Amino acid sequence: MEATEVIRKPMVTEKSTFASSMSNRYTFQVDHRATKPQIKQAVEELYNVRVLGVAIQNRKGQMRRNKFGYWKTSEIKRAVVKLHPDDRIELF
Repeated sequence: MEATEVIRKPMVTEKSTFASSMSNRYTFQVDHRATKPQIKQAVEELYNVRVLGVAIQNRKGQMRRNKFGYWKTSEIKRAVVKLHPDDRIELF
C-alpha cells in the first residue's frame, strides 16, 4: 500500500489537539487493512518526522435510528502516533 492509501486523514478533535500539544501524539484515521509498521512508515514518509510508537484503535460502528428505521455507522480504525520530542506536525 502507498502512504496516501494508508493514512486517510488526520483526526482534529479537542482531545487529539490537546494530546498533540502536550505529549507530541497525533491521531490519524487509517485504512482498516493497515498494520503498525505500515502506519509508521507512511507517517515518516508523508510528514518527514521520526515515529517512536503507534497505538491502534478499532472503533466499532454504532446503531443509529431515525424515522425510517435503524442503520449502522461505518467502522473506523484510528492510529495514535507518538513522535520524537524534536519533531512536530503542522496540521493547521
